Amino acid sequence: MLKNYFKTAWRTILKNKALFSINIIGLSLGIATCLAIALFVMDELSYDRFNEKADQIARVVLNAKMGDEIIKEASIMAPVAEALVNEIPEILDATRIKKISDAIKVTYKDNTLRKGKMAFVDSNFFDVFSFSLSQGNAVTALSTPKSVILTKKQAEAYFGDEDPLNKVLNIHDIGVYSNSGYIDASGLYTVTGIIDEIPANSHFHFELLASMSSNGDATNQSWLNGSYHTYVLLEEGADLADVEDKFPNIVKKYLGPQLQKSLGITFQESLEKGNAFGFRLQALTDIHLHSNLRGEFEAGGDIKTVYMFGAIAVFMLLIACFNFMNLSTASASKRVKEIGVRKVLGSQKTHLIAQFLMESFIAVAFAMFIGIALFIVALPFFNGLSGKSFDIAQILNPEILFALFGLVLLTGLLAGGYPAFFMSGFKPVQALRKRFTSGNSKGIRSGLVVFQFAISIALVVATLVVRQQMNYIQNKDIGYDREELIVVRDAGFLGDDLSAYKEELSRDPRIISMTTSAFIPAGPTDTNGTVITSKSEVDQKLRSMVYNVDENYIPTLGMTLLAGRNFSKSFGDEKQNIIINETAVKTFGLTGNPIGQTLTESFDLKGGTRILNIVGVVKDFHSRSLHEKIEPILMKFNPYYGLIIKAKTSDMEGLLTKMETEWKLFETGEAFDYAFLDALFNETYNKEQNMNTVLGIFALLAIFVACLGLFGLVTFTAEQRFKEIGIRKVLGSSASQIVGLLARDFLKLILISMVIAFPMGYYLMGKWLQDFTYRIEMEWWVFGLAGGITLLIAFFTISYRSIQAANANPVKSLRAE
Repeated sequence: MLKNYFKTAWRTILKNKALFSINIIGLSLGIATCLAIALFVMDELSYDRFNEKADQIARVVLNAKMGDEIIKEASIMAPVAEALVNEIPEILDATRIKKISDAIKVTYKDNTLRKGKMAFVDSNFFDVFSFSLSQGNAVTALSTPKSVILTKKQAEAYFGDEDPLNKVLNIHDIGVYSNSGYIDASGLYTVTGIIDEIPANSHFHFELLASMSSNGDATNQSWLNGSYHTYVLLEEGADLADVEDKFPNIVKKYLGPQLQKSLGITFQESLEKGNAFGFRLQALTDIHLHSNLRGEFEAGGDIKTVYMFGAIAVFMLLIACFNFMNLSTASASKRVKEIGVRKVLGSQKTHLIAQFLMESFIAVAFAMFIGIALFIVALPFFNGLSGKSFDIAQILNPEILFALFGLVLLTGLLAGGYPAFFMSGFKPVQALRKRFTSGNSKGIRSGLVVFQFAISIALVVATLVVRQQMNYIQNKDIGYDREELIVVRDAGFLGDDLSAYKEELSRDPRIISMTTSAFIPAGPTDTNGTVITSKSEVDQKLRSMVYNVDENYIPTLGMTLLAGRNFSKSFGDEKQNIIINETAVKTFGLTGNPIGQTLTESFDLKGGTRILNIVGVVKDFHSRSLHEKIEPILMKFNPYYGLIIKAKTSDMEGLLTKMETEWKLFETGEAFDYAFLDALFNETYNKEQNMNTVLGIFALLAIFVACLGLFGLVTFTAEQRFKEIGIRKVLGSSASQIVGLLARDFLKLILISMVIAFPMGYYLMGKWLQDFTYRIEMEWWVFGLAGGITLLIAFFTISYRSIQAANANPVKSLRAE
């Protein structure tokens, strides 16, 4: 029986090659889209789940408020981990990670490499996280100072084929800023273990893990500052909320006395002023997709993106399936006689359903192979957009293969189920006379088209809104000039030769100005902060960012000085003088002319303060992305490490070559590295740019596939009204009138789609825009353009098939009975 179904289905496919091809195109695009997005979603949801105790691990994060500032940070103070273990029985263990560098400088024998990320970790790190050592003992590997564990690839980079265990590395320029100043941790480290690479779906990646006891700040008992990522291991079944309920008393017990000593205010008085100090627990498996905290090890994902892409995958597959249904029912009029003969000869309805489902499964199977091929071809492009590194081997995973088989069955049933029941329900006599009515199927088909185009229009709206927001970001006045600015982030590698390097570059006429600072308003930057006493409210302490700059910083970056003066060597010692931004003026409660006024800074944890003199006010500039509001900033005269160069030349490549040549003359052994500030700025919004591209592609695909379905519906209607069209032509109707007759009902469906799509698009994109503090307002023309584009494409699709029907010979239609 199955063999007969297959043979009949194959003959039907060969007889209707055009219809089969259209079905295959729609389904293969839907399946390829679904496959790509499914891999992306599965990967995003898998983060950190490789840990055997993933469900028991949580990160302790800072959740505080000072004045109007909400403080949410991924790292906390050094002593919190020990206190939580001692005070809360549900916490079985706690371990800390202290990030040191993204590119560590290491010497082995005569070879020096700057390669790999490094962090200090507690000796119980492997008791919490599931990273196994291929060499060394996990229990003792980090128990002694100056011990380090390497990943396998990092060990190969240093030692080649040598056995790395017990080898000694000289690690340079590492240390930690503590209450008492900078604590140097450089020196000779012994390799005590080797691990495989940390999985890609981990929220942190390091190539060197050094013992926390090598870090002189690890025993710091301050609860007022610190930057240790702290993870707790909870007993099985422990409720995060119940554990968090015990945090306030612990915070009051340990932080309260230090707060009073440092800031001269009791813990309770601080709370009464509207401040808040606390911690909360963040499940390990939530970090990648649900975290919006500062100080993350790496940029995370976004659960909204996962939901959006997942919805697109489902909708694309549904649109493709609906196309199959529309095209199948549109071709039904050509098969009614076949169905009538089969029924007269004894075929049961179930046999016909099985026959039509077989045709559906064959089409879906073909589409699956083509969809996989399309996915493989598009894989490099998709990897570039998603930031992933998927490969063909992942499709061969048993779980993926099983999912693909299930997708074939599901798609076959979705696409072929309705046509099978629809066509098998024709009555034999009516079928033999080619007379049949669609009953309620017309409303169903119309509903499917409305659904398809509602989704398509919503995607177009989303694409236009994202593009408009990105244009807003590119054109917004961000308070500084980012064009033709060269950033040499690690100019400090030159050490004492930095001044000589600057002197040599200053002779080049292509360079307008340069400034020494490691504080860059876009991209990787140093960070620093301080605590200022509010002028408007007694004893209220407020946090502020600090930029360490020189006298050339403001003019080099094209910032606007609104009042007062810039730093200048002609004024002598500028150490106690500051330049603040407009937001700082408002935040600190300064009234009248701020120039000449003073601010009180708390500079240590023992209650020490100093007076800072305001000599200038700079126009607000965006030091972070437009997702975040502008914060109060204090500029201090303290130039160091980085170099920012303003150039004006048509020979930028020649200038960069000159800069690199001069760099090499100092023989530091460090590679010359640079970036353009406008590129760093754009990289801040890579995720949004990629989202815009992906939405645009899927919007085009959705419209294309939906128009295939519309083509099917027009075909169905033209065949149903074949005789009517012939009569109208005989009675004098023109081709344009007939086209209008056929197009009118379909264009109504598109208009109904707009009524559904516009509110949906407005709501969803409004939610997306809320992630930006500085954003556009959605304007009516966005929706008008989205509807117009879709309506125009749909009209051309309708017109093509309608013109064919209008130009048909009316004699043939009048003779057809």
